[in-house]
Order: sequence, then structure tokens, then C-alpha cells
Amino acid sequence: MTFTELLKNVGLFGAAVMCCLAALSIFSVAVMVDKFRRFRANARETQAFKPLLSKFAHGGEVQELLDAIRQHEKSHVAQVVSAGILEYEGVREAGGDPSGSLELVTSALRDSMSETLVQLKQGLGLLATIGSTAPFVGLFGTVAGIINAFRNIAATGSGGMSVVSGGIAEALVTTALGIFVAIPAVAGFNYFTGRIENFHIEMNRASTQLVNRLFKAPQIDRVAKMSVDTEENTYAAR
Repeated sequence: MTFTELLKNVGLFGAAVMCCLAALSIFSVAVMVDKFRRFRANARETQAFKPLLSKFAHGGEVQELLDAIRQHEKSHVAQVVSAGILEYEGVREAGGDPSGSLELVTSALRDSMSETLVQLKQGLGLLATIGSTAPFVGLFGTVAGIINAFRNIAATGSGGMSVVSGGIAEALVTTALGIFVAIPAVAGFNYFTGRIENFHIEMNRASTQLVNRLFKAPQIDRVAKMSVDTEENTYAAR
């Protein structure tokens, strides 16, 4: 039997299972296309933002970094850095000591990173569910098709392709369609999960750069200045 003949012999129950699998396939493709577009835009924004963050880490101005964050709002790195720098600037504008706000800035960075990861993972649960359940939906149609084939044999009292063709069609087509739906969903889930792990590493690295620039670099500068002043005083005393 050709594939077209198999489809013609699919019963009502098999058609319902196939429609369910087709709907799952449409959902999974829609999620993958949406995530791919979002991740691509995110990666582009991040690649453009990284040099600006590196410039700030090597002594750039805070205002330049804030301007860069506004220009690259879709970047996951910019979102995390924005939370930390705004917390730091908020303490300074409130009249507090920015150098003592390390815990507040670290907490803001951690919370922003968690929120960003949640946003990045939206939709992946659906892909995982489709990838794991689609073969079982197809298997459900397979079992129903086999039952239908045996029912036809019992009704006619004889076998033959004309008797069992409908049940075989349901069994084969639904199984194949279930596997066909599951494979892209699983592949997409694994791909996007790997991308999110890379994004997580980038956010951690950016957070470290920001904390080093805001808190450790000024301390190093003060120590170096104190060392120079001490040497100058010693030389003047001599």
C-alpha cells in the first residue's frame, strides 16, 4: 500500500490522533521560530554591547554605560548590568556611600539574572512536553489501529489486506507522525537550552566585570595613590 492509500484507510479515531499531532507540531514550530528570532536579536544586541561594557570596565564613565544600556535593551547582558548599575547609582544619589553597597548591587545582579533566565526559558517547557509526549500519542493511535484491525477480522471471520488495511493504516501513520513531531521538538529544546547556558555564562562574566569595576578597581586606585603619596613624603623627608 502507498502512503496515500494508507491515509485513505485511516479511521475516524486515527484521524483525530493525527489532528492532535498536527496541532502539537504547529505549536512546536511556532515556539522554535519565535525563540530563534528572539535569541538572534538578543545575541546581536549583546555582541554590540560587550565592547561598551569592556570600555567601562577599563575606566569608562557610568553615563556612557547607561546610554549603551538604553541602546541595547534587548541584550540579556545589558539587562543584568542595568540592574546593578542602577542600584549603585541609586545609593549614590540617595547620599549613601556607593562603596558600601556591594551586597545590594550583587543582590540586584543575581535577581536580574534569575528574571532574565526565566524570560529566556519561556516556551521551552512546551517543547520538552511535546518532544516527550508526541511518540506516546502516536503509540495510542497505534494501539487503537491494531484493535480496529482485530475487530474487523472478528467481524468478517477472515484476514486479508482489505480487512485489516484500516487498522494497519492507523497503526503505521500515527506512529510515524508521532516520531516526526517529537524529533524537531527535542532537537529544538536541546539547541535552545545550550544557547541559554551560553547566555548564563555571559551574564555571570558581565556581573563580575561590573562588580570589579565599581568596587575593586577604586580600592586598587586608592591603594596605589596612598603608596605614591607615602613615597613622595619619604623622599621629601630625606
